[in-house]
Amino acid sequence: MANAESLFTVGIMVNTQGIRGEVKIVPHTDFAEERFAPKSKLILVHEATNQQVPVTVERSRLHKNMYVVKFKEFDNINEVEKYKSWLIKISAEEREELEEGEYYYSDIIGCMVVTEDGEELGPIKEILAPGANHVWVVKLPKGKELLLPVIDPVILDVNVEEKRVTVHLMEGLME
Repeated sequence: MANAESLFTVGIMVNTQGIRGEVKIVPHTDFAEERFAPKSKLILVHEATNQQVPVTVERSRLHKNMYVVKFKEFDNINEVEKYKSWLIKISAEEREELEEGEYYYSDIIGCMVVTEDGEELGPIKEILAPGANHVWVVKLPKGKELLLPVIDPVILDVNVEEKRVTVHLMEGLME
């Protein structure tokens, strides 16, 4: 099986759907349409044990911000029920090439956010997609959170290799 570090999370299986082996998946990727397309090769991964089960998408459809997916390997609810809450991952070879200035969630989460003056604010712990632009959630000292809109005036530099993001704090962001 694949090394856990070379796998990338693209979703989580949250439930079963019907009795014919379909599952509901909450996507954790900007490429959900491609990821859950027929013939896509995915890996079900149990987070605690790292047990891995390779699967192939037979069919899928978007339903209420989730994908309802039927894998070729399973034909009824009893076969898929045990995989509820398992992560859906892909191998590094399956990742899409990105344009300049585009990043994978896994590249951004964990990056240290620093101001243009060099002040360390904290690591990015989550990415939200509420509307027109993404929002990076930064864990500040003392348990507070900073919501950083991912827009050009705020995000000055992203250095994935150094896991460092330089930002300009516009007025009102730290309130």
